[in-house]
Amino acid sequence: MRLLILFTLCVTLGGCVPSVMRVASPIDADTVWQGRVEIAGDVEISPEAKHTILRGTEVIFLPPKDGEDRYIDHPHFPGSELIVHGRLTAEGILEAPIHFRAADPKASAGSWGGINLVKSPEASFRFCRFTQADSAIHSQESQVSIEESIFERNKVGVRFHSSAILVEHNLFRDNGAAIRFHFGAPVICKNVLINNGKGIFITAHPREYHIEANNFVNNRDWTVVLGEEVPEDVSLRRNFWGTTEIAKIIDHFFDGRREKHLGIIDIEPINDSPSPMAGPAWNP
Repeated sequence: MRLLILFTLCVTLGGCVPSVMRVASPIDADTVWQGRVEIAGDVEISPEAKHTILRGTEVIFLPPKDGEDRYIDHPHFPGSELIVHGRLTAEGILEAPIHFRAADPKASAGSWGGINLVKSPEASFRFCRFTQADSAIHSQESQVSIEESIFERNKVGVRFHSSAILVEHNLFRDNGAAIRFHFGAPVICKNVLINNGKGIFITAHPREYHIEANNFVNNRDWTVVLGEEVPEDVSLRRNFWGTTEIAKIIDHFFDGRREKHLGIIDIEPINDSPSPMAGPAWNP
């Protein structure tokens, strides 16, 4: 299958040539994208490739045509998707962030699949904006850092399992769930999670996690949810929960206080005011 991608392609030895190109998946050479990039269907980056997305780039996910959406079942998602087996660097700057979005700016959450990291040895996102995805970043057994980025109007902002992942100084706003994970070794600090359906959803056996100095505000359904495979207690100390009233805070937890076979979320001591260091340095 061949996929239409509009981009500036830079191969390591060949320089940069603005082109409209029809390329085969997977992408198996080192590449750089810049400008406007359109993806229709599922595009794979091979384990040998290093892929760079430059500041100011827009990556547009088009509705796939018949035969272009090859992977739709979990751990993949319906819709156009970037599947990364190799290394990926997507680092914007404050003045020129990178935007990953659906073709239609009015499209709903789930209009494209996501960026699916599959045993990626290195993936880095800074000053990026993600809108309208099913799961904007989905990390499976990968090494990932996500900083200074905005996740808005996705079904899930960041989803991962069995990954060493840093999630720091980000804004999660108006997503179905901001962060969803099981296993792994996450560091989730200094983020703002506001007006999501769920703040954090832990589905199974969290290990070696550090979740601190985040601001949780007005997450509609549940602030934190423990899934069926979380019988252990979970420590979420030193976060801000939108109020200092413990009873109000835990009323928005789904844990062993509601289902006896689940663990208990431990939050004390709490931060009694929002962390001024939480969230990204930009907010369009």
